[in-house]
Amino acid sequence: MAIKTTEWIWFNGKLVPWNDAKVHVMTHALHYGSSVFEGIRVYQTPDGPRVFRLAAHTRRMFDSARIHRIEIPWTPEVINAACREVVTRNKLGSAYIRPIAFRGYGEVGLAPPPGHPVDVAIAAWEWGAYLGTDALEQGVDVCISSWQRAAPNTIPTLAKAGGNYLSSTLISLEARERGFAEGIALSTNGTVSEGAGENLFLIRDGSIITPSTTDSVLQGITRDAVMTLARELGIPVREQGIPREMLYVADEIFLTGTAAEITPVRSVDRIAVGSGTRGPVTTALQNAFFGLFNGRTTDKWGWLESLV
Repeated sequence: MAIKTTEWIWFNGKLVPWNDAKVHVMTHALHYGSSVFEGIRVYQTPDGPRVFRLAAHTRRMFDSARIHRIEIPWTPEVINAACREVVTRNKLGSAYIRPIAFRGYGEVGLAPPPGHPVDVAIAAWEWGAYLGTDALEQGVDVCISSWQRAAPNTIPTLAKAGGNYLSSTLISLEARERGFAEGIALSTNGTVSEGAGENLFLIRDGSIITPSTTDSVLQGITRDAVMTLARELGIPVREQGIPREMLYVADEIFLTGTAAEITPVRSVDRIAVGSGTRGPVTTALQNAFFGLFNGRTTDKWGWLESLV
């Protein structure tokens, strides 16, 4: 999906025109993937535009930076304010925000010395349903990828880092080449991990099961929200190892993420999931989730944050 360019990007402390937000070709992150980033949604609500869980996203970006020893030269409060500013200055009612911190132009070696420059940029633009407008209702067809997720104690999967997404790119490319909307990766021990850019949930006999963080998954902000909403609806939720074959006998499966939101899966490896249509548990969770933004679900957790 092409980016709908906007007018301004926040870059190292000030707003610059979209086309002026540039880096040098010898930027460290360009060569080694030494960046951490977030994806954050802004929704148009009856009370005006609201950012969904901005503080949680910013905290995760700083956690990712800490894991990779990247010293972000701004406080979380400054980053939060900059996210709001780039949305308002671009006059966006609903939007996708992309903050990114990365090792900039300086040393070329793998282990840059203290004081190596770190740049921060924040862009925002309009972005619809990640896996397609119809996917939220009709679901998507996915496959098990031949690419596995990184093993524990290799690349830290709890960090949302640029280099990690080379794996995601391979998973998505393979899936698209085979005619699927998305690929599902297994962990190195053969259990289900996650989609290329989404967490995975399955429903069996009325209970929700999702892989645990020991299965090389990212601790998704939307994943956490869905588990909270499910428990609010009285639906049991378990985090556990999931064997591959359980995907073939699930009653329902859905994917979650800032971009994907809550997207049903209608088939895995061309085997229909349940009836092959969006199931009742997925529908109930979608209603609760999107109800946060149309006023039908009370935001008792303070997830919707104002732009002012």
